[in-house]
Amino acid sequence: MKYLCLAYGDEAAWNALTKKEQDALVAQDEVLRTRGDLVLAVQNKATVTRGWEGKPSTTDGPFAHSNLPLAGFGIVEATDLNEAIALLAGTPCARAKGAIEIRPIAAINEWQTARGVRL
Repeated sequence: MKYLCLAYGDEAAWNALTKKEQDALVAQDEVLRTRGDLVLAVQNKATVTRGWEGKPSTTDGPFAHSNLPLAGFGIVEATDLNEAIALLAGTPCARAKGAIEIRPIAAINEWQTARGVRL
């Protein structure tokens, strides 16, 4: 199963780590990349768009409010949620006073995947 992983983290907490600690955490991201998982960092700037009543509108800022900004996201392959947790527990945001939100992916570009076909 594939999982969407939303990584939340505070830059100040990251900067408080030593270079050695940072390198060790970034190495865990590389473990995920080597497995073929997708790991990306994002900027703090966000734009929310809506298409209500057929007209696009936008607002600045994130849609969801959190004490920690969204720092990145990824898609990992795991046999179950427990394996996904084990894979992500050592990543930078999870270890540097941030958090990883893990969501099972129901479908990727195909209706059939939402009806139980393995992604």
